[in-house]
Amino acid sequence: MNGLGVPRALTVLLAAAGAVVTLAGIQAVNSILGPAMLALVLVIAVSPLRSWLTRRNAPHWTTVAAPLAVVLLVLLGMMAILSLAAAQLALLAPNYSGQFQRLLTEVEQWLASLGVTGEQINKSIQSFDPTQFIGVAQGLLAGVLGALSSLFLIVVLVLAMSLDAPVYAKIIDAARTHRPAMYKALTTFTSRTRRYLIVSTVFGLICSVLDVIALYILDVPLPLLWGILALITNYIPNVGFVLGLLPPALLGLLSGGFRTMLLVILAYVVINVVIQSFIQPKFLGDAVGLSTTATFLSLIIWAFVLGPLGALLAIPLSLLARALLIDSDPNASMAAALISGEPPAPEPTET
Repeated sequence: MNGLGVPRALTVLLAAAGAVVTLAGIQAVNSILGPAMLALVLVIAVSPLRSWLTRRNAPHWTTVAAPLAVVLLVLLGMMAILSLAAAQLALLAPNYSGQFQRLLTEVEQWLASLGVTGEQINKSIQSFDPTQFIGVAQGLLAGVLGALSSLFLIVVLVLAMSLDAPVYAKIIDAARTHRPAMYKALTTFTSRTRRYLIVSTVFGLICSVLDVIALYILDVPLPLLWGILALITNYIPNVGFVLGLLPPALLGLLSGGFRTMLLVILAYVVINVVIQSFIQPKFLGDAVGLSTTATFLSLIIWAFVLGPLGALLAIPLSLLARALLIDSDPNASMAAALISGEPPAPEPTET
């Protein structure tokens, strides 16, 4: 029983039902909420620039125009690069029909040497097409482009949020006295989100540069594209590495054979796994405040609700949900411990 006399099991069931209804509602309007959340994350990302201009007593219009210009450059640059890359990939796919047929012949000969024969196996092998492989990369790029297609809505939202940012900053600052738990939750959300974006971007750039160098050495087509893809997928927790590896590995197979594919996989594993699994977490520290299980579940849930944009924003969205639902409640220390994977701080004992 809780303080209201309601059984705890019923409280949990009602909370779960409310979460399901809320997520279903978010999914129904994901075309609006997805860009809105991206705009919020972008405003948080460029807020240090706005604060710096304010401290320098810059004109008010510059505190809005400068962050907006940075956001526009990032969004337009990303869309331009991905659009060009998708077009190049579509033109490149038919050029590998001959190499693919040669690989099919080698596979058939290898299976025959093992004593594996039969029309069913031959039909299965012949049913493959190189455009199916490259379609994986095209589908991923199309998903990202689709998420960024609401550029006008995102820009308008960023502009509106930038105009309202000083007012909301004063409102949140006023909550320091009246609602200290909510104030701490929201300020922690913004700082963690900003730190997560900075660390992920820095290490994503390091991985991308090293990936491009490795792909150049291995003579894999479109190495710059795959480097940019590695940077984008670095924001997707847990499975982003696999999504960034699959297209260059398949192109390595078609352009250079199994040896090139294995070398691409080896290079990506050495570069990305070492940096993202062993070095990056030490710099990231407690910026996320989510356990491995909570991070993976948040990826699944937000990708299901908001699509590709939900996968890219899974961590910031989960941090916002934690701030509003858990961190703002002083009695939710156990829930915070379960989500973060850290034991709750011991309560002070009375003497």
